[in-house]
Amino acid sequence: MHFLTVFWKVLFACVPPTDYMQGWACFCTSIAIIGLLTAVIGDLASHFGCTIGLKDSVTAVVFVALGTSVPDTFASKVAAVQDTYADAAIGNVTGSNAVNVFLGIGVAWSVAAIYWSTQGKPFVVKAGSLAFSVTLFTIFAFLAISVLLYRRRAHIGGELGGPRKHRIATSAFLFSLWFLYILFSSMEAYCHIQGF
Repeated sequence: MHFLTVFWKVLFACVPPTDYMQGWACFCTSIAIIGLLTAVIGDLASHFGCTIGLKDSVTAVVFVALGTSVPDTFASKVAAVQDTYADAAIGNVTGSNAVNVFLGIGVAWSVAAIYWSTQGKPFVVKAGSLAFSVTLFTIFAFLAISVLLYRRRAHIGGELGGPRKHRIATSAFLFSLWFLYILFSSMEAYCHIQGF
């Protein structure tokens, strides 16, 4: 494992300690490295999808999303095990996804807008299937939050944990939401269902 991860260890050894500049040096360097890695991973995912014959939108929904969310999942699992309440686990997942979306899109969007502005051309991005994806995600997020609120009832014992049958049913339901999101997004990308 050391030989597989030595590149990442050396790369992130360049991040200054949090004592410098009240943590700003660490924050800015980390954001710069994350932005660089995001660009590289995006290109690699695009090439991988092209190699196996998948559209970029499907590759992003399946592989890039897994790559960015699996570490957050393990961090949330550790938080859920170590914390008395599920707040830290739920907060970690929602917070990290908010940072991934808002900061990830915001930084990339800003860099692209600045680049095209220096070229004297307008920065235009076609929406594509954005409305369909956001609507589908909103519906599934509402269902997931409804399940978490329902699990707060006393006979279940909390948002996470509780009796075995409730844990398995909730896990299966949330996994099916993820699977259905990939399925519907892929079907819309390949024009098997009509988007909007």
